[in-house]
Amino acid sequence: MPEGIRVAFHTLGCKLNFAETATMARQLRQRGLQVVDFEQPADVYVLNSCSVTENADRECRQWVRRLRRRQPQARIVISGCYAQLQPHRIAAMGVDLVLGMAEKFELADYLSRLLQNSDLPVVHCSDAERLTTVQAGFSLGERTRSFLKVQDGCNYHCSFCTIPLARGPSRSFSVQEVIRQALDLQRAGVQEVVLTGVNVGDFGIIQGRRQFRLLDLVQALERETRIPRFRISSIEPNLLTDELIDFIACSGRFMPHLHLPLQSGSDAVLSAMRRRYNAALYADRISTLHRKLPQACIGADVITGFPGETESDFEQTYTLLRDLPVHYLHVFTYSERPGTEAATMGAAVPQQVRKQRTLALRSLSERKRRQFFAAHEGSVRPVLFEQADDTDGSVTGYTDNYIPVTATGGLPGAIMPVLLQHAGAKGIRGIVAGSDVPADVLTAESTA
Repeated sequence: MPEGIRVAFHTLGCKLNFAETATMARQLRQRGLQVVDFEQPADVYVLNSCSVTENADRECRQWVRRLRRRQPQARIVISGCYAQLQPHRIAAMGVDLVLGMAEKFELADYLSRLLQNSDLPVVHCSDAERLTTVQAGFSLGERTRSFLKVQDGCNYHCSFCTIPLARGPSRSFSVQEVIRQALDLQRAGVQEVVLTGVNVGDFGIIQGRRQFRLLDLVQALERETRIPRFRISSIEPNLLTDELIDFIACSGRFMPHLHLPLQSGSDAVLSAMRRRYNAALYADRISTLHRKLPQACIGADVITGFPGETESDFEQTYTLLRDLPVHYLHVFTYSERPGTEAATMGAAVPQQVRKQRTLALRSLSERKRRQFFAAHEGSVRPVLFEQADDTDGSVTGYTDNYIPVTATGGLPGAIMPVLLQHAGAKGIRGIVAGSDVPADVLTAESTA
């Protein structure tokens, strides 16, 4: 490998991608390469791509064009889901290297060969269906929060989703291996670990056979580590068991914050999507979670404009989400994905209708988020502070139930009680609770 090579990374998509990008960057540093900020001049730019929607594909292509204008002589590497699904289309854009899901963790070796012989084929992409092992992935960042990959792939094959095509079958680390990685993060001083994967609730499949449950993992993490905070990034509603809810409700270290994808509130649409639950089950999981963890922040994914979605179907989705104690939404406008069953379905919803439905749900999300924030005014909650603002001395962070907080008197990397005072659209301003805060406020529990 030539000396002095500067490599910059940019991540598109999910938290799992961020964890994997961080791992690739660490591997390069260990090989003596210099990893620089993406905005700085570099010899090699690596885009770790997403392909969940056409917009994600388009964003990757836009970045390639920008980089070509910015640094014409730089090498461009594309990895990730888009690279796995459409490697030859990406290669035709004139990039220098396309790495599939398995190959991206051998980035240093491929870069070394590329930089010594530019005539090598640019595409290295093995069959995702043959993937049987999990490559480690975790982010370290400022050592306050880390995304820890515990699982990869998916066996669900929803009709709209390319993830099984890109990442292969569901497979996991063992509980013991996750504990080992978590202890490494603990020694590094990490205060919060977010468990990530494609289908985290399906944790425990090794070599095609179930050997553990997610409950086994979270119980072991609480028992065998001292990391102050854990979160589960997302979990399918049919996999959120009563046992798991009860565990989180009694845990002092698994945070009261869960994200449950809905996708649609119409049973007809859910069936066409090949989801493994109906609207009634989803409502039951949310209601049970809210009853046992009334302070929890609950998020949801939803797709608008799925083929055949009628106005009645959309109204069912809107009404369900409006009436349930869900506090924010990630809204995706359906886009046809090559290779999926849904892409061949008829009755396409017009683009303008899709956009209108997306806007309606995003407006609902903003209202519900504001209401959740406002309900916490006057309460005190623990905040993990992450970043200081040198201009005004404030520090930002998140409460245990995932409210963004800006406060005075906080210390980055510390978990401190904060009196939440003024709610806004993006979070709450507060002050670190001290002796001047009344005792009854300090001990008050929010029931929002």
